Amino acid sequence: MVTADSSVLRVAVADDAVLLREGVGQILAANGHTVVASVGSADELVPLIEGGLGVDAVVLDIRMPPTHTDEGIVALERLRANGFDGGVLLLSTYAVPSYAVRALGSGNGTGYLLKDRVADPGTLVQAVETVAAGGSVVDPEVVALLVADRGRTDGLDDLTEREREVLTLMAEGRSNSGIASGLLVSLKTVEAHISRILAKLGLEDSPADHRRVLAVIRWLEHRDG
Repeated sequence: MVTADSSVLRVAVADDAVLLREGVGQILAANGHTVVASVGSADELVPLIEGGLGVDAVVLDIRMPPTHTDEGIVALERLRANGFDGGVLLLSTYAVPSYAVRALGSGNGTGYLLKDRVADPGTLVQAVETVAAGGSVVDPEVVALLVADRGRTDGLDDLTEREREVLTLMAEGRSNSGIASGLLVSLKTVEAHISRILAKLGLEDSPADHRRVLAVIRWLEHRDG
C-alpha cells in the first residue's frame, strides 16, 4: 500500500469519456478513497505511474484513443512488465470473455468489469478494493455467459454443480468468506470445494502462480475455445 491509512486507496482513472471518468472519481471519493490522477488516455496515465506517481489501484477503460481497440489492456501489460504490482480494474462496454482472459493472464490484482456497474457504486468500489488487495474480479455477466457454456474440457466438465457455483463466485472476486456467506455454508466447506476444484483442474501449488487466478482463466478460456 502506498497510503499510510490502509483503508484509503490512492487511485488513478483513465477513460476518454469525461462523464464516466468523473463519475468513477466521485464514487471513489464518496467512499473515502483518493483519486490522484484523472486522464483521458492510457498514453497519459502510464507515464505518470512509471514516473513515480504512487497509486494503489488504476481504473482503465479498455477502448481508448487512438484506435479504440485494446489500449487499456496494452497499458495493463506494459505496467505489469515494468513491475507495477498495484490493482488494475479494466472497464468495458461489452462482455468479452477474451478480454477477461487476457486481463487476468497479466497476474494477480486484476479485474474486468462492465461499465454498467458504475451505476452501482457498491459494486465498483468493491471491485477496486478487491484488485488493490491482490484479488481478481470478473464481471458477473461474463461469468453468466461461461456458466451457460457446456462445452468445457480440461477438467472443467468434471466439476460438480456446487463446485461450478464456487468457481463462479471465485471469478466474481469473492473471498472464501464471501463465498461461504453467499452459499450459506461453512468456510471450511468452501475451502474443501476450492481444494477439489484446483485438483480437478490440475493446478498444482506453486509460489509463482496464483491458482485461483489460473482456475478462473481456465473457466474463461473455454468460452472462446
